This record gives sequence, structure tokens and C-alpha cells, in this order.
Amino acid sequence: MPYPFKLPELGYAYDALEPHIDARTMEIHHTKHHGGYVNNLNAALEKYDYLHRYEVEDLLRNLAALPEAIRTAVRNNGGGHLNHSLFWEVIAPGGSQTPVGELAKAIDRSFGSFEGFKERFTKAAATRFGSGWAWLALDAFGKLHVFSTANQDNPVMEGFTPVLGLDVWEHAYYLKYQNRRPEYIQAFWNVVNFDAAEAKYQAALKRLG
Repeated sequence: MPYPFKLPELGYAYDALEPHIDARTMEIHHTKHHGGYVNNLNAALEKYDYLHRYEVEDLLRNLAALPEAIRTAVRNNGGGHLNHSLFWEVIAPGGSQTPVGELAKAIDRSFGSFEGFKERFTKAAATRFGSGWAWLALDAFGKLHVFSTANQDNPVMEGFTPVLGLDVWEHAYYLKYQNRRPEYIQAFWNVVNFDAAEAKYQAALKRLG
């Protein structure tokens, strides 16, 4: 949905991912951090009526065309909104914790096996210096890639479509894991929802035609 952007409903209880991700972290992460990105994005765009009809993906794909006065705010807060909106879906409880459908086949083709993919993704998440995200994303030619981005940058800014993402900002894990990011990354594999990732993969393929 375009402006005014809204904080999406989580769709499950804050304690639904216990013990891997604690309820307090989920509540603060969703309401305060994601909520802050939404509020700041709306504030940045408020005076620019001609941008109000565009989705956040469109704004991020065309950052260079935005007014310089709001470019950084849209990059940081628009990226934060888009990244977290995906994140809540791909860690939603109830889905498969291993790849399914066409995504499973594509992961095998691209990385040799699920274990090969996990190793690549885990390394991308663990070695991202400072704040950022790890991604499984589809390029414009239908190929899967694993990489990380800094801060709240989203793969759409580089022509990719994200299928799976992991937030490795400290606010995503510090209450439970302190500085032990590797433990948090391992916990992610206990809450990942590959049914949601498969749906995103299929939607991305459809857009590519």
C-alpha cells in the first residue's frame, strides 16, 4: 500500500517464536523499531504529494530521482519498513522449516543442497560488519543469490527481489543473545517459514514472466 504507510499487523503473538526469539524483543522490534520507520517515512513524504501514490519499492528503486532533502530518510526508513514487513512474514510460525516447492529445487540448483545454502546464508549474516541484513534474493534473470546489505538497504535497490531476509541489527537479538550474533543466526533456522519464502519466490517469478 502507498502513502500513508502503516505498520503491518504481526499476525501472531509476540511470544509465538519462543524460546528462539523472545516476546519482549519481538514487541519492541515490531512496535518501536518498525513503527518508528513507518512514522519517519510518512513524515519525510508528507509534503511531496506527487510521491504519495507510489509503493515503497518504487521509491527505493528510484532513490536518485527523489528530492535530495528526503533521499536519506526514504532510504533508511523506507528500507526499514520494507525489510521488516518481509521479515515478519518469513519468521511467522506454522510454516515449513526446510525449503518447499519450486524454491527447494532452485536452492538445490544454485547452492548444491539446503545445507549448502544454509552455510552461505549463515556466513553472510555472521560476517556483515555492524548493522544490516542477510538475504536470499532473485535477480532479474531468475537466478538466486545470497548476500548481505548494510543498515536498512533492501535488495530492490540493486535490482533484486528478496525471498528471505534475516535482520542482524543488534536490536533484533540483543535482549536475549547480547553480542552472540552466531547463536541468534542459528536460532533463526528454528523459526524460518519456507512456505512464506516459496510464496515470495513464486510471486517474483511471475513478475519476471
